[in-house]
Amino acid sequence: MAARLAPRLRALAERGVYFGTSSWKYEGWLGSIYSRDRYLSRGKFSHKKFEAECLREYAETFPIVGGDFSFYRFPTPDDWARVFASAPSSLAFGLKIPEEITVAKWPGHARYGGRAGQRNEHFLDASLFETKFVKPLESYRRQVAVLMFEFGQFSRSEFPTPNDFLPRLERFLAALPDGWPYAVEIRNAEYATNDYFTVLARYKVAHIFNAWTRMPFVADQIAIPAAFSANFCVVRALLRKDRAYEKAVSMFEPYREVREPDHSTRNALRQIAARALQTGQRAYIFVNNRLEGNSPGTIEAVVSSD
Repeated sequence: MAARLAPRLRALAERGVYFGTSSWKYEGWLGSIYSRDRYLSRGKFSHKKFEAECLREYAETFPIVGGDFSFYRFPTPDDWARVFASAPSSLAFGLKIPEEITVAKWPGHARYGGRAGQRNEHFLDASLFETKFVKPLESYRRQVAVLMFEFGQFSRSEFPTPNDFLPRLERFLAALPDGWPYAVEIRNAEYATNDYFTVLARYKVAHIFNAWTRMPFVADQIAIPAAFSANFCVVRALLRKDRAYEKAVSMFEPYREVREPDHSTRNALRQIAARALQTGQRAYIFVNNRLEGNSPGTIEAVVSSD
């Protein structure tokens, strides 16, 4: 697959359309994207070597990668140095901002310890974002295609209405450091209002067209002219509508092949790419394994369609 896919994706990237995947450390891609013999140690496949080195081989096929790893904690300067040293300088990154910034109330999961169920005092803290995320990343700015703020689905106890959330979001966007490309992902369908898109456009921030269980179909999102709120666009094709994340994981692991084509989302991705080629605005399109079972296969199907 890699030999077929790489020249197509390279040609599209040269015209401003970047296809990549959400994360990259999947052993299920061995034999299609990755070569097992590159990760041998003493004649045996090494999981450690694979995880440490496979991003370089990933970049031989894809021009951009989604960095989900940065959602769970603030990467240290050493973390950034390792990640960027493990790939060629030609690879672009779409990085998720840590949940420390985007979670209003900590989920009630055990992994959050004493914070579980508590309000997050650093929610939409622009100063913390600049100090702990942007400044350590400054040396690698050239490789950063977009910084993505993913907001999970808010309950009504957190924000009774969209208009309770929007002023907080606007104050945050107004305080962000200049010069970085930002994008916002919402997972409350009712938040996708004209007021929301107006706020994003005011600060030249992109709306992330996201395929997610409780969001409108991507095709419905891109049908809203105001949703193109910046001079670039971002898509995250994550899940089939109405399917839970855990269900997708159980259906598709270890992500070796496309198991269930999602033709609606595929067609929407083609529309986004065609629009970008027509307008000359860049498009960053990230596809997740949980959408169909194998994100490289999904991407190949999208870009190979006449």
